[in-house]
Amino acid sequence: MNLENKFDIHALSLKKSIIKRVFFFRICGSGMGSAACLLKEKGYDVEGADREFSPPMSNYLASTKIKCYNISEINKEYLQTFDLIVVGNVVGRNSPDAKFIENCNVPFASFPATLGALILKEQKVIGISGTHGKTTTTYLLTQIFKNLGYNPGYLIGGIINNNPPSRIGDGNYFFIESDEYDSAYFEKISKFRMYCLDHLILTSLEFDHGDIFPDLEAIKDQFRALIPEVTSDFIFNDSYPAIIDLYNEFKDNEAHKYFFYSEQSEIGPRIVSAYSTGTVFKMTFENKPQIFQTNLVGLQNILNLSACIIFAYNEGIAPDKIREAVKNLELVQRRQDIRGFYKKSLVIDDFAHHPRSVSMTINSIKTRYPGKKLCSVLCAASATARSSVFQEEFTNSLLESDLVIVVRPERPTSIKTANDLDTEKMVAAIKTKSIPAYHAENLKELQSLIDKISQEETILLIMSNSTCHGLWESEFVDQITEKEND
Repeated sequence: MNLENKFDIHALSLKKSIIKRVFFFRICGSGMGSAACLLKEKGYDVEGADREFSPPMSNYLASTKIKCYNISEINKEYLQTFDLIVVGNVVGRNSPDAKFIENCNVPFASFPATLGALILKEQKVIGISGTHGKTTTTYLLTQIFKNLGYNPGYLIGGIINNNPPSRIGDGNYFFIESDEYDSAYFEKISKFRMYCLDHLILTSLEFDHGDIFPDLEAIKDQFRALIPEVTSDFIFNDSYPAIIDLYNEFKDNEAHKYFFYSEQSEIGPRIVSAYSTGTVFKMTFENKPQIFQTNLVGLQNILNLSACIIFAYNEGIAPDKIREAVKNLELVQRRQDIRGFYKKSLVIDDFAHHPRSVSMTINSIKTRYPGKKLCSVLCAASATARSSVFQEEFTNSLLESDLVIVVRPERPTSIKTANDLDTEKMVAAIKTKSIPAYHAENLKELQSLIDKISQEETILLIMSNSTCHGLWESEFVDQITEKEND
């Protein structure tokens, strides 16, 4: 690697005053696109390039009028008109793209370093991290503080209805989804380590991203590097042993305060009553019980919401105001996202990518639709999910379903220390529990099974952090209607 022109967050901070024109190389990723939009909002001259431009980020970039090119259209001379190249983490270490960037004689940096130096150092930053729930919790916090009358900044790694995925705000609060994935081929540390965090919410901590981390301890190492840099408080879900391990290592630092939430913690939450249209739950602050009501359903969502309530309460906001702010909230697209009806089945799209998130999503849907027949469709897509690492856990996570379809992953896992997920073995194991289960090799077989199942009234829960073999790009989508078809 030729890293002569690589800038880290400190170098970027020192050169901040002379950076005017910024080029995003592989701009169409959710993080890259959102960061590009923040820099444009800040007043930088921003352009970018990618190999493919896919919705929804491509549509959003077009709406911002950021100039975007196909990478084949970009040459060295044009890149030399920019003060900085921001490199997406999809650019491989030994790829032609990496060599091209390194030989342009232009400063280059990762998007987390760029974001930290040029945007976040001027903000009060609240990082939301964790294996599950970080996207949802970031969006919930953003909505709550808007409902409270603030103008928060935010960066959310998902598509939200009628709003941009990022905004600078007025500087009082900036909520950012803080991913543990690495930053760039030349900066193999977690993104959140460059976000200049004042507060950290940690919703969960389990093994994931097996293509990057060899084990859970390696992920904890990234948090071990982060925690001393956080300047204020921590809000931790204490039902995860790995989180308690981190707390025990750092609890003697008197500069930090820790607040815990879970079903077992003193604060709560405790669900009082759950309906198909909402939830009533109790939390305890300073030995005083507080009752909250929300339209959100399912333990997973209530836990995420509880972290938000704790943060708001710690900021001195009165419980009565918080109560009003949490009554009606939305979820990010592809998080228990109701698409409509396919024949007689209600179709719900969810991003679930980990056994725990699959289990929690199924719990939420069964709470929301009591007595309805639930067909769970799982199409594992991430490197870890499509490996044998979670073979047994994925199988067990589906056992609360009434009917199951397991789809073979579209490609082999990239984890060198694991085999591929054996989806046929999963189906066989589920059948031993007297649950009807089916295997789909490809899109054609999946569509055939969905057609058969949807002849009867069913909840069709499709869980995948990909297009599910192209299902969400097929004629299936065109046939989904707002009302049930006879």
